[in-house]
Amino acid sequence: MDSVRALIPLGKGRPTLASTYDTLKTAVFVYLLLTQTLKAHRHLRARGIRTTVKELWQWASRQVILLVLRLPSKRKMVDSELGNTRREIESQLVTTGPNVTRHVALPAKGQSAEWILQEMVKMDDESGKTDRWKQGKISGAVYHGGDELSKVIVDAFARYTVSNPLHPDVFPAIRKMEAEVVAMCLRLYNNPNGAGTTTAGGTESILMSIKTHRDWARATKGITEPEIVVPASAHVTFWKGAEYFKIKIHAIPVNPVTRKADLKRMERAINGNTIMVVGSAINFPDGNQDDILGLGRLAKKYNVGLHVDCCLGSFIMPFLEKAGYPVEPFDFRVEGVTAISCDTHKYGFAPKGNSVIMYRNAEMREFQYYVQSTWAGGLYASPSIAGSRPGSLIAGTWAALHYMGTEGYLESCKEIVGAAKEIIVKIKDEIPELYILGNPPASVVAFGSKHPAVNVLEVGDIMAKRGWHLNALSEPAAVHIAVTRLSAPNVDTFIADLKDSIRDAKQNPSGKGTMVSLYGLGQSSAIGPTMVGRVAVAFLDTLYKA
Repeated sequence: MDSVRALIPLGKGRPTLASTYDTLKTAVFVYLLLTQTLKAHRHLRARGIRTTVKELWQWASRQVILLVLRLPSKRKMVDSELGNTRREIESQLVTTGPNVTRHVALPAKGQSAEWILQEMVKMDDESGKTDRWKQGKISGAVYHGGDELSKVIVDAFARYTVSNPLHPDVFPAIRKMEAEVVAMCLRLYNNPNGAGTTTAGGTESILMSIKTHRDWARATKGITEPEIVVPASAHVTFWKGAEYFKIKIHAIPVNPVTRKADLKRMERAINGNTIMVVGSAINFPDGNQDDILGLGRLAKKYNVGLHVDCCLGSFIMPFLEKAGYPVEPFDFRVEGVTAISCDTHKYGFAPKGNSVIMYRNAEMREFQYYVQSTWAGGLYASPSIAGSRPGSLIAGTWAALHYMGTEGYLESCKEIVGAAKEIIVKIKDEIPELYILGNPPASVVAFGSKHPAVNVLEVGDIMAKRGWHLNALSEPAAVHIAVTRLSAPNVDTFIADLKDSIRDAKQNPSGKGTMVSLYGLGQSSAIGPTMVGRVAVAFLDTLYKA
């Protein structure tokens, strides 16, 4: 054999092992260069040169600051500041005092029902905030349908306390009610032949849609490096879902005047890896509605999904037209819409912890399911993230939808949107220091300052001292109120307090506005936005302090 090899001359006809290795190295290098160049091109096309440079600068700045903060003197300063912030957060959230009882271990013997109720009353009294939500000064948060509806929901809870839709054969009534809740919402959004599931809230509905579109795109288009394109005004859950599911997200700035998604820039960000685009009806920050028709055309043109986030619009948006208010198309009648999320626990007045994710068809919904057929415990299948779920919440939701009915939701829409429109008119006509962000069609009104001596976040702080719980926004700095049935009767009080707060901010400016809340956490920290994440962690830790 060696003699045969010796007869074969070296040269062009016989590549050596070294030359083959060099060829492979070159091929791999060219492949990596092309793929990385393509990724860079897509990123630059989506973000633009200015935004890309800004992002690189911010990243480099963070790295430098983090290195500096490792110095002993700086670390001591940071720890001191975080300690102060943690104590401030705890003072707001954790009830303290000599008469406060801590229950951190199981009692030796079970307590009586009377003792449990008395202890709950005691804890409410200790906080001093028991009935604050009933004053109608809270933005969103509490979507109360009335005391009678609350009793209806509690009765449903009592009847189905131990029920679990994971076992539909054991609890067939819960299965039926869940299917009917989904069907009612599908008809409300003009897709009676569509499909959907209930979830534990708007966050899970959005997460499920992201997961569904990812798996759909992988199965039908072979996409393994998925990307989504969202307006910067989209709900933060899209960022959360992108991180959970390892998806690249492109956040596109909205039109600064209309507050709608910039369709040209959204289109520029769509590429071969895009699995879906997103629109809101309405968005959380300023309550405006994106151009769903325009986004639908993009979705059809590029064969990508279109998720419309109606979590906050829920049972307001579908009733606007009947209530006599103008509304742009937003539901399944828009071609290109593949999924819609709707929170029944907001303006549907269902118990907290219920939402619905809807799809154009059942084939799309299949990509949401998780099925494991080879598990040692037998066949396992679940429609969403949770396995066991409280059937009592489903029963309460079913009861709430039947209690309200079309007529009830229509009247609710008129009351709530009417109050929001009145706030808009009064701010425009009576408060020259402020301006309304965009043209909000429904229940949320956001306002910023156009007066150099008025810091709108400081105004929000002063409003908080008057009992109002509003939401702080950024880019631009603004404050919003989500009108509910509780706050709707208080428009005149709201406007009067807003005028007084602006006057106080002018006369005694503090030079800052904190409005520390779940959506504006950490802005009071003297060490700047780099440490906001650590402040947020301190906040979350405090939630679990007994």
